[in-house]
Amino acid sequence: MIRAALFCLLCATPAAAQQQTSLAQGAILRGLDKVSGRTTDIELNAGDAARFGRLTITLTECRFPEGNPSGDAYAGLRIREEDTQNPVFDGWMLASAPALSAMDHARYDVWVIRCITS
Repeated sequence: MIRAALFCLLCATPAAAQQQTSLAQGAILRGLDKVSGRTTDIELNAGDAARFGRLTITLTECRFPEGNPSGDAYAGLRIREEDTQNPVFDGWMLASAPALSAMDHARYDVWVIRCITS
């Protein structure tokens, strides 16, 4: 089963990589505090940072399929925790597949909802 899932992922990757995208002005993310069970929507413009609990989330950019602003969002994120040098997450998250490139943290989850286009 894992082998089949990996095969599907590898087959889908070239098509996604060839898809033309447009750059958005920002993104809407959702954060979950696993201890309290509270979710928080976080609106960021590209280059801005926001605090969520002990995390600082920086949006490097958000992209969406060209001609389809409500389509899948791809957000470049850098997430750091207070008092640590290394980022908790530094890379791309996909709205349609949050588990594909997820942040691994004991208390918090962060995922992409959509790009902000206007």
